[in-house]
Amino acid sequence: MRAIGYYFPTPSEINYMTCLECEKELSYMDHRRSMELFQAELCPAHRKRMERFLAKSQVPAEAVMLYYGLRHAGIKPMLAWWDGKKTVDLAISRVKLNIEIDREVESLSFNEAMHELEGHLCSYDDGFTSIRIPHSLIRYQLGESVNGILRITEGLREKTRVV
Repeated sequence: MRAIGYYFPTPSEINYMTCLECEKELSYMDHRRSMELFQAELCPAHRKRMERFLAKSQVPAEAVMLYYGLRHAGIKPMLAWWDGKKTVDLAISRVKLNIEIDREVESLSFNEAMHELEGHLCSYDDGFTSIRIPHSLIRYQLGESVNGILRITEGLREKTRVV
C-alpha cells in the first residue's frame, strides 16, 4: 500500500550530483555534507581537501563558498592569495580585486584600524581594489553576494578599458 502524500523515487529516478572539481557522481549524503559545509557540490576527497586547507590556513569557510559561487558564475578567483604583504581571502587578478571576509563584527582599536587601513592603501598603491564582505552575507545570501561581486568586476573591467 502506498503512503498518501509521500513519494519515494526509484533508484533510476534519483538525480545524482557531480563534484565541481572532478565531475565524480555524488551520493545524496556526500552532496548534503558538502552543501552544508561549502554550499558547493564536492566529492568526499575534494571536501576533505578543502577541510584540511581551512584547518591550516586563516581563510574562513565563507571564502570557499564564495570561491565556488564565483567559479560557477564564470569568474576564476584565487583562494588565499599572497599579495606581497599579507594573505587575502580571495583575489580576482584579472581586474585587480582583493576580497576579504569579515569573520565577525568586531570593534577595532585605533592601532588595529590604522594597520588595516595601511594594508588597504598598500594594495591600492599597487593598483588593487580591496573590499570586505561580512561572512553572514555570504553564508545566507550567497547568490546576491556573487551578483554584487560580478557588478564590481564589470565596473573594474570598464575602468581598465577606459584608461
